[in-house]
Amino acid sequence: MKVIKEKVLTGERALFKAHDLAITATIFQDGESPLKESRDLQLTNTTFRWKYPLWYAENIKADHLTFTETARSGIWYTQHLQITDSLIQAPKTFRRVQDVTLKSVEMPNAEETFWQSTDIHLDHVSATGDYFGMNSQNITADHFSLSGNYLFDGAKDVEIDHARLIAKDAFWNCENVVVKNSTITGEYLGWNSKDVTFINCVIESEQGLCYMDNVQLIDCQLINTDLAFEYSTVEAKIDSTITSIKNPISGHIHAKGIQDIIFDDPEIDSKASVIEQEVGALHAI
Repeated sequence: MKVIKEKVLTGERALFKAHDLAITATIFQDGESPLKESRDLQLTNTTFRWKYPLWYAENIKADHLTFTETARSGIWYTQHLQITDSLIQAPKTFRRVQDVTLKSVEMPNAEETFWQSTDIHLDHVSATGDYFGMNSQNITADHFSLSGNYLFDGAKDVEIDHARLIAKDAFWNCENVVVKNSTITGEYLGWNSKDVTFINCVIESEQGLCYMDNVQLIDCQLINTDLAFEYSTVEAKIDSTITSIKNPISGHIHAKGIQDIIFDDPEIDSKASVIEQEVGALHAI
């Protein structure tokens, strides 16, 4: 394998169609698409300063990378990529990618990142930015943190463990999602989604968990959460007091306490939902 070391490379398509290279301690300065159509690369301690560095690439292993803010839209249409111990400062990274693993990666400007992608694996990743993970599928995330709105809109087959999420409108229009051992803060959680399960989570959400088909909460806490479960089918075991529940379609909700239960839609049969708190069963009308 040829080695490129301690270089400063400039110009458009600086290493176009590069393959079977080890690139280390190198800076890709100005010039778009420096590694477009590349394959079978090992990148170490390398910095990208300009746009579209890894488009249509394949079989890339990388560690200690730096993408500056100007390396925008950096990795699109690429497959079989592993990045560890790296900083990605640029937005709009990862579009239509397949089989991507990030481990110990920081993304402080992750706006519109991981769109329409498949087979994403995140391990100890932190991100800040809106519209993360839109319309992507087959996603696992462990020890994941994100601050930004519209998280995983339209995603399918998602499993998240040990996460801390601050996100308005997280998990909208999703299907087959499991979130475990996590803290979620944000308004309008989970609307229009199907087959979503939260296990051992702490959730704070204004008017959250509405318009959902088969939402399950197992040993969760709903803190400062009001108008929950409207027009949803629900199975929930809540280890806290819920501020208010409104117009669930059907299911079973058990909580330590419920401050207010609202059924004000005459088309909803209140008896289709069994709502219990520690003092006994309730059927609100």
